[in-house]
Amino acid sequence: MPRKLISSGSPFEKVAGYSRAVSDGDWCWVAGTTGYDYAAMVMPDDVGAQTRNAMETIAKALGEAGFALTDVVRVTYYVTEAAFADVVFPIVGSYFADIRPAATMLVADLIKPEMKIEIEVTARKRPA
Repeated sequence: MPRKLISSGSPFEKVAGYSRAVSDGDWCWVAGTTGYDYAAMVMPDDVGAQTRNAMETIAKALGEAGFALTDVVRVTYYVTEAAFADVVFPIVGSYFADIRPAATMLVADLIKPEMKIEIEVTARKRPA
């Protein structure tokens, strides 16, 4: 399977020179994804809504690359406040409860003040 570049339509991708996801063979890497609603280019204020938006953007990017959330083997969560873990865990757990990828959550500043979470994943396609 040749290398494939996936775009979410975010204007940040062109400006910063990156792809939402890159697949190459059995692997797919999804770039750090924040909670923007890329159709409307708005960011919800609530970290829960941002988490759901990020997960849906990730699922869509994986799908366009020929992968699924069930292929995710690694996930990294970046939150701007440690207390957000109590909101984020049940939401991401609803996506990953049966998949159970290796995961890390870090508290970090993000590049825009409205961003409260950023999520990146690595996926590997399982043999059929």
